Amino acid sequence: MSYEKVQQARKIVVGTKQTVKALKKGIATEVIVAEDADPMLKRKVSEVAEEVNIPIILVESMRKLGESCGIEVGAATVAIIN
Repeated sequence: MSYEKVQQARKIVVGTKQTVKALKKGIATEVIVAEDADPMLKRKVSEVAEEVNIPIILVESMRKLGESCGIEVGAATVAIIN
């Protein structure tokens, strides 16, 4: 379900740094985090998302999340932008 959400989103940012930036700027509406991502990265994104009250959706695979974004490598986090 969330993989399809990423594919259908008009605008996304991929990667932990870009996701955190989008959260801090207040332009992210949802965050998708891969369960197999590094625990430190997941914690960092989760903390910022909770601070700004943005929902976090977990998906099982970085590889599949990356494919959903149209990239050939895994993606730990993706933010859907409004």
